[in-house]
Amino acid sequence: QVQLVESGGGLVQPGGSLRLSCAASGREIGGYSMGWFRQAPGKEREFVAAISWSGGITDYRDSVKGRFTISRGYASSTLYLQMNSLKPEDAAVYYCVAGVNVRTLPTFWGQGTQVTVSS
Repeated sequence: QVQLVESGGGLVQPGGSLRLSCAASGREIGGYSMGWFRQAPGKEREFVAAISWSGGITDYRDSVKGRFTISRGYASSTLYLQMNSLKPEDAAVYYCVAGVNVRTLPTFWGQGTQVTVSS
């Protein structure tokens, strides 16, 4: 079983930055891609970004390209999402995910961390 624990959410003004972290544990994490989804109130959960096990391949939804950067830490068991130039429409609960194909069918989900973008 894989456990995912997010941190780093909070309140930020439009144009500001936040860095989300996700700590992964469990023997099965080896070889999995990881990523981030988000869900705003009244909206469906949506893909944000993904990164391969090696960290060599990344993927982003169009609306965050050039503003968000996904990366993996030491031993690939820590995931980060650097979010710059935040907009009010980026406000959501952000979920860390892991699996074989995280863009379409993540296997494991964290509990989520709230990101609020407001002046």
